[in-house]
Amino acid sequence: MAHDRNALWLTGQDESVEVNQRALIDKVLARYSGEFTVFRELLQNSDDARSTAVKIRFETAAYLRRKDDEQRNTDVHPLPNLKTTHVAQYMFQNNGITFRDEDWTRLRKIAEGNPDEEKIGAFGVGFYSLFSVTENPFVSSGGHGMQFYWKDNKDQLNVRRGDLPSKGTADPWTTFEMTLREAGPIPPAFDFMRFLASSITFMVHLNDVAVYFDEHCIGHIKKSPGIAKSVDFPKGLKRSSQSNVMNIKSVRSHSIRIKADVMHAVYAAGSEKRPLLEVLEPRKPKGGFFSSLVSAFTNQPTPQPATPVLPPQVPKDPTELYEMSVILTVFTAEVDVKVDKKLSAEIVRSTKKNPPVQLKYDLIYTGKDEYDQSLADDKHQPVACGSIFQGLRADLNGVGHTHIFIGHATGQTTGVGGHMASRFIPTVERESIDLVDRNVAVWNKELLYVGGLLARVAYELELSNIENLWEGAAKSNSTNGFRPPQDLENWLLQRFIHVLKFFTFYRSTPSSEVSQLLENSFYGCSTLPLRLLSSAGIRGAPDIKEFDPIFSKFLKHLPVLPQAVIEDGARTISALQAQGMLSPITFLDVLQELRQHPLSEDELVACLKWWTSLKQDTADVNMAQIRVQLLNTAVLSGADGKVLPLSSVQYFINTRTLGTHIPLDGPLPPSLMPLAVTKHFTPPELTSFSWCEFTIIDWLQYVSQPDVMSANPDHDFTKSIGWAERVLTILSRVWSSLSNEMHGSAKKVFAGKKCIPTSCGLTTPELSYFPNTNVALFGDLPLVRFSSGPAIKGQMEKLLSFVGVRKHVDLQLIFDRMVKTGDWSISDLVGYLVQLPVLDWGEKSKWRNNSEEAKLLYRLGLRRFPPLETAVALCASSDASICTIAFKYLCDSIPSKYPEYNPDNFGHIAFIPSEGEDGPHLGKPAEVFSGSQWKVLGFSVVQDNCRDAAINKLGVQLHPPTSMLLALLEKTPPPNEATARQWFEILSQRISNFTQPQLTLLSTLPIVPSKGSGAQPLRWLTPTQCYLGDGSKGSFHSKLFVFVDFGPTANRFLSACGSKNEPSINEVAEVLISDPRKFYNLSGGYDSFLAELRNLAVNMHAIGTGTMNKMKVSPILLGMRRQKASKALMEKMPLGEWDEEGWEDLHDLRKPSEVVIADDTNAYQLFSDSIFAAPQEDLLESFYTSLGCRRLSTVVREEYKVLNEISDTKTATAVRTLVLERLPLFLHEHTHARTKVSLSWLSGTSNFKVKVFAKLVVSKTLDVGHGKTTRTLDASAAAKRVGMGPIELWLSNKLRHLCVGYLFEKAKVNDALLFMTILSTDLKALKRRGYNVDKILKQQQQDRKLAEEARQSRYIGLEDSSFWEPTRVPTPSLPEQSPNDMISRASTPPSTPEPTNNAYPFGNTFQNLRRKLVSHVPSSSLESSRVSSPQTTRRVTPQSNIRANVDMAIKACKSEEGTLLHNRKRMEIVNESLNEGYCDVSGQIGNLEFLGKMADVRIFVTKDIPDSETFITRMRDPLARFIHIVTPLAQIYNLPMTSMHVFYDMAGGLIAFNRNGSIFLNLRYFEAWHDQAVKNGDQQQAQISWFFTLAHEIAHNLIQPHNSEHEFYFSAICEAHMVALSRLIGAAGMQ
Repeated sequence: MAHDRNALWLTGQDESVEVNQRALIDKVLARYSGEFTVFRELLQNSDDARSTAVKIRFETAAYLRRKDDEQRNTDVHPLPNLKTTHVAQYMFQNNGITFRDEDWTRLRKIAEGNPDEEKIGAFGVGFYSLFSVTENPFVSSGGHGMQFYWKDNKDQLNVRRGDLPSKGTADPWTTFEMTLREAGPIPPAFDFMRFLASSITFMVHLNDVAVYFDEHCIGHIKKSPGIAKSVDFPKGLKRSSQSNVMNIKSVRSHSIRIKADVMHAVYAAGSEKRPLLEVLEPRKPKGGFFSSLVSAFTNQPTPQPATPVLPPQVPKDPTELYEMSVILTVFTAEVDVKVDKKLSAEIVRSTKKNPPVQLKYDLIYTGKDEYDQSLADDKHQPVACGSIFQGLRADLNGVGHTHIFIGHATGQTTGVGGHMASRFIPTVERESIDLVDRNVAVWNKELLYVGGLLARVAYELELSNIENLWEGAAKSNSTNGFRPPQDLENWLLQRFIHVLKFFTFYRSTPSSEVSQLLENSFYGCSTLPLRLLSSAGIRGAPDIKEFDPIFSKFLKHLPVLPQAVIEDGARTISALQAQGMLSPITFLDVLQELRQHPLSEDELVACLKWWTSLKQDTADVNMAQIRVQLLNTAVLSGADGKVLPLSSVQYFINTRTLGTHIPLDGPLPPSLMPLAVTKHFTPPELTSFSWCEFTIIDWLQYVSQPDVMSANPDHDFTKSIGWAERVLTILSRVWSSLSNEMHGSAKKVFAGKKCIPTSCGLTTPELSYFPNTNVALFGDLPLVRFSSGPAIKGQMEKLLSFVGVRKHVDLQLIFDRMVKTGDWSISDLVGYLVQLPVLDWGEKSKWRNNSEEAKLLYRLGLRRFPPLETAVALCASSDASICTIAFKYLCDSIPSKYPEYNPDNFGHIAFIPSEGEDGPHLGKPAEVFSGSQWKVLGFSVVQDNCRDAAINKLGVQLHPPTSMLLALLEKTPPPNEATARQWFEILSQRISNFTQPQLTLLSTLPIVPSKGSGAQPLRWLTPTQCYLGDGSKGSFHSKLFVFVDFGPTANRFLSACGSKNEPSINEVAEVLISDPRKFYNLSGGYDSFLAELRNLAVNMHAIGTGTMNKMKVSPILLGMRRQKASKALMEKMPLGEWDEEGWEDLHDLRKPSEVVIADDTNAYQLFSDSIFAAPQEDLLESFYTSLGCRRLSTVVREEYKVLNEISDTKTATAVRTLVLERLPLFLHEHTHARTKVSLSWLSGTSNFKVKVFAKLVVSKTLDVGHGKTTRTLDASAAAKRVGMGPIELWLSNKLRHLCVGYLFEKAKVNDALLFMTILSTDLKALKRRGYNVDKILKQQQQDRKLAEEARQSRYIGLEDSSFWEPTRVPTPSLPEQSPNDMISRASTPPSTPEPTNNAYPFGNTFQNLRRKLVSHVPSSSLESSRVSSPQTTRRVTPQSNIRANVDMAIKACKSEEGTLLHNRKRMEIVNESLNEGYCDVSGQIGNLEFLGKMADVRIFVTKDIPDSETFITRMRDPLARFIHIVTPLAQIYNLPMTSMHVFYDMAGGLIAFNRNGSIFLNLRYFEAWHDQAVKNGDQQQAQISWFFTLAHEIAHNLIQPHNSEHEFYFSAICEAHMVALSRLIGAAGMQ
């Protein structure tokens, strides 16, 4: 080759490379697809030439003629119509630097850009955009001109340059004249003015643009830049990226005021619409791109936002000028550039100029007030088409109208709320920035880092302003020192939400990498975390906690993200949460806040309510220790200003018991929690804080303390009579409710204290007397007397008597009075003595009942023996000696002295000598038992030496009543397992005495001790929670459930109380509900837990309603969420355990409301990191659904936004025609779901419309949990339907794919792919691929014709039988069927050519017969299908081969020998078959149980058949008739009767199935459809129907799935035996 090359240089000739310049320019122009390309390039060139002003003129031919004759015609002509008037020439003028020689030279060279690095132009092709509108552009500047023309009107472009007559005049304007190739209207005037307003913003020199239509100035835009101010560079920001190519020196900000004077005609030429149309689509049952089209066919319309109705417009002068302005803030970064030589050389190669050493980066920021003002200005526009400055408004919703400017706007959006401008290197057509070229991408990515950094600077500066305003207002706020007034706080909050939304990063277009790089720079350029506005002011994100309404009530100073920020800034907040920069409130946060800020009473109530709402028995958290920390930290600042640390609190007042009697206005201990707090809680909740109930005795002991009494004499009951009376009154009210121990404590308090109000003042109880008759004889004694005057009786009397107040006077005092004073006589003495309870006779003389003294005293009223009540009371004496003597006296005196004794009358007195676990004591008759075994259970039993007397005379029972046993077990369960064994053995002897309600109650009591764990070595369970045995039956159940074994005797008692030997499925579910996480861990992990869920799903019918309801709100379901795997984790995980994008699956237990069924593949791929999805198994998905899991398609809402409808009727018409043409081909293959509308309806001109838009964006919002997640992506199609109106298909300008979900009730994932294949492939290619195009189209046409005929003739069986609207087969009544269910019979497989009608032995008669009698045969088994593989040679299959296959199918039938048939597992689900249908090919039939035989036919039933053992007897007659029908049919097919089997089920659409050659026929369908007719003697219809059924099942011996091949052999089997069937029918008819 080298020799040839050298030879060529020696002998060859040079020739120049020819360029077709016209074609070259056309190809260059083809890349300029944006609007206003010519003016965009000319504006940029003008700014590069340092122009300050530009004039743009649109001139009509008439105006041009007037200009030529200007001296003779000075009339002012009216303004032409801006929409319809055609112009002949564009003229563009700028006042920049006039053309130099090098400029003229470069102008005529294509692709030789401006080498000046300070200029934007780079590629040297911008000027040639003029050729898109003109053939011969003319340029004049500085007295020179250049005319471009095509030589000889061919492909060679020439120029003619020279001086002009105006040379030498002071003309500052450089002019570009463009005589239009074809006259036409001017560009849309309103859009053009909006384009100019946006373009002028970032121009360096250009400040003035005027637009003329002929002589009329229709619009004038002026820009007035403000004075730039330096801004402080925020701390922590890195001025350059890691590569250090660009470094920000400083940042300045300045305002720009843009003023526009625009004629009314310009507004009138605009479209009367809002800038953006948001289309809200209804939710769909299924996902997929095309699903929106499907749902439009049937779903109810979603209300659309109403368009404001504008008042009628008064005609206005089109030349009337409207003045408006806008003020923008521009942040400008001054950037130093350091590029190495290699990168510099590559940039020069790409752009033809050196990279600048300094550059600027601009960002437009629109503040909250300016943004609101711009929205308000829109309402005052003369026409409802928006503002001229709308393109400059902040984009807060990610719509995508903020762009990257390179002098002027490119097609690249920023993804944030404002425009950006800098020296990016664009693609040639300037539609986007170049991120493809490796070296240019380095430059552009560095600029994007600067852009993200500048955005962060603007963000931080705005937050600093908000912070200053917040802190200044907070300091001056007298009511709340750390927050500003509410109205100012709300204003600052809205201002922060505005800046947060402004700098929220959405997906940029066309390159999404732009917004990603900006976002990475925004967050990564700072060493400090992002600052946000919290409830406590501006804070770093890690210092701010997520909003929680529970904590907001008492953590008032904790920086929390306001709820409004979470809702309005959801995208940014979600990003921060994903980065771990925002976290929920933790217990440490609570402690920290409580340390710094005391709580008011209301705040403390909220704090304690939060704590009591927590689960206190969490196994992995020491809640007791955490509670101590909480109490040690929290401090109450009371309403009275007193501070109470919670660690010092010991008591609370129980308002539900005796605590209501404690006076709150008296002395109370400082360790008592105020009632204002404790009244909001129950006593168990308060005791959980280790606080004790403050009892009356506690209060009495406190008020009796010397320091308390001395602190205030008014509250000293030894000095204040009123306070003493109040104390005694309060105590008397509760005296009867106090225990003996409390009585003793009260007595100790009063002992020796002058606290009893008497007639002599306050006196000690021992010296005080009751004011009764006896004592009244002594007038000078201190008698009890209350100033309020209540009677001393009842509980007050008992109280005073107990504390020591006397009722009687000592005898010595009486004798002293008689001897010393002589005041008393003998009668006074005797009268007093007879009132005494007991006379002490003394020891000097013995008492004799028959003595004179005794007789005297008896006459005076002395009793012979104490009353029974007194004797019993003496038996209850606390003096053991008195008790023993009295008890012996009582037993000896029954029944001689006390025949009236009844133990029930003394049940309240403890007087029987007893013993218990605590030793000897006195017991009440009803609480003491003679059986010694009850001592073990804690009951009191009679002491051995008293047992006989207690049983025989005192009426003590042998055993405790069952009610008492029940109360004991309820209050005090066995303390350990050994004791439980003893108790249960004793109780087992009393099982027969328990009533059934008592046994039921016992089953719910926690009386069974079992081994615990950790700090709780023992736990107590109810009998129903325990299972008898050692748990060896199942290792997993032994982990989940508690098995106990107390021996056979004790177990008998537990069995009576409800303990079972093994758990039920309902109990398994309950255990799962109680602790799902433990259940999961014990099961062994993901796979084993799924197996348990499957078990629950299969046996769901055995789970109770209550349990199901609890399952619906418990975290028991396993959900899967995809998350990005960390780098460390990916290095550890083996290859293959994550997908190519680095995702890993996260499994967690969730509530059904938190798990979704992933029925929408597209939505699942989009939101798989935000949801927990159910395992994708039919069984589990059905189970999850029954528990309330929602389908993903129901929680994802789609909104479509469209821009710029394209009036391209050709494209819309072509798409509509294509869809309607190919739809029948697709529907022929789509048999697994039903259509919603008919093809004939869809074909109507007004029913199906197609519209094309420049852009179509879909926003999908996931609404699940506590927040909403929205993600936006470009869409290629969407559909809309309002009510029952027409269906509109919306397409983007690039139709990528369509979907089919709208056409069917259930659309599958691959349907869209199949439909796109059919749409995008021509008919010949489809035919080569096996689609019987001609036949299918012809068949569909015939079907529609038949359907129309059926509707006209009301033919039975064909009513409402449109192929496009089939009816689901009802069960078990006879269903209707569509014409599509007809047999397409052929004598050859489907790959052979279509036979003629003469090939049908029975022709249409056979088809009609099939339609009428075998309509239950599913279309999936009868339709013609496409050929599985194309064949190059088509030949007719010999009949002998077909017959041999038929014989083989018949011989394959055999008997089923099994007695219990389970689901087939080897057969996969056939996607092409109907979900419910005629024949089982997927193993969907439940388990069948063999019952017996009738003749040679085996009979089976499903397990849900009641009384299956009597089934054959009950159904003997229908069985006999069914076998009678199928026996001759089996003979026709030469089938042995042993291959025929009959089964019966309770529900479902299964008529028959073939199991490995054994044919099963459903008796239920025969009974519903044919039994009555056969019973009446009509057998023909039954024989015909089951003839085809058997043929269908026999064909499955050859072909298992329902496809075209199965249909072929089904038809062949019918054809081979049709003659025999006709003979059978004929013979039956003759009979």
